[in-house]
Amino acid sequence: MKTAREKLMWPWWSALALLVSMAATVTTVAFAQSTQPAVAGTQAYPARPIRLVTSNAVGSGSDIVARVLSPKLSEVLGQQIVVDNRSGASGLIAAELVARSAPDGYTIWIVTMTQLISTTVYDRYHLAKGYAPIGFIGGTPFVIATSTSLPVKTTAEFIAFAKAKPGFVMYGSSGTGTSGHLCMELFQSMAGLKLVHVPYKGSMAALTEVMGGQMHSTCFAAPTLSMVSGGQKVRVLGVTTRAVTPLAPGIPTIAEALPGYELLGWYGMLAPPGTPTEIVTRLNREFAKVLGMPDVRERMLGIGAEPAPSSPAEFGAFLKKETERWSKLLKEAGVKAQ
Repeated sequence: MKTAREKLMWPWWSALALLVSMAATVTTVAFAQSTQPAVAGTQAYPARPIRLVTSNAVGSGSDIVARVLSPKLSEVLGQQIVVDNRSGASGLIAAELVARSAPDGYTIWIVTMTQLISTTVYDRYHLAKGYAPIGFIGGTPFVIATSTSLPVKTTAEFIAFAKAKPGFVMYGSSGTGTSGHLCMELFQSMAGLKLVHVPYKGSMAALTEVMGGQMHSTCFAAPTLSMVSGGQKVRVLGVTTRAVTPLAPGIPTIAEALPGYELLGWYGMLAPPGTPTEIVTRLNREFAKVLGMPDVRERMLGIGAEPAPSSPAEFGAFLKKETERWSKLLKEAGVKAQ
């Protein structure tokens, strides 16, 4: 049985060589009044609130994970954790913000496969060399969904409908090179379809358009499933794992209709470049403690993410290997910044 981190190393990307994924900024008065970095050695860390940056809007996968972890992290660190949503530009807005933040441990960043790929596509703010790795958080599958306005109920029906109308079916993503973009590009490549890509400011913006019937389809991380329950106007066709998974209960796999299709995502934590080792070590230790709490693990699994903490060195090595892999595949497929 492979671990969650080993599953993420599984060579699902090989098929990709044919291809080549309520916005709000949450602030508090306490954080706004604490903008000056602490001088090393003068205060015990942390001495004030910590900003946890996400690259996506409220309701996105990384935002939901951040809000599951932040209360417990606040408890173990003894300081408030302020979730700061900085969506847009395929994650480059958040990337620049964190890269330019003081390396004092008071700004940290939850990152995903989307940010690794988009920074590679745009050749800016590379995760593997531009930041201090704190640790791996866990893995998650994606799901492909359509608007209920389309006359399809299954993946097979969606493929047949799109084949009959080449160039008609549109899909939304949070931008070129994001996980949602690559998810759908891999899908259309393997199914022999001709879909139209429409980039949005964030994954929730694309999903909102699908729910409203203005967009035909999209692909998003499993934790966002909690935002589309209750009979809203979206039809989830399948999950992107090779086999059915408890991370997306009751949802069939895309692979049942499209053999070989698989896409797995992940979450990790970074700090600005130059963050002291002792602060990184402290944060890694506290994140691992939080991820090991039974109630946190249960909540993470409940939203479709499997906890899999690591050391900073392990996460750094993972980012380096994934960057090399995606750089090669994106170049072979001719994917360029738009």
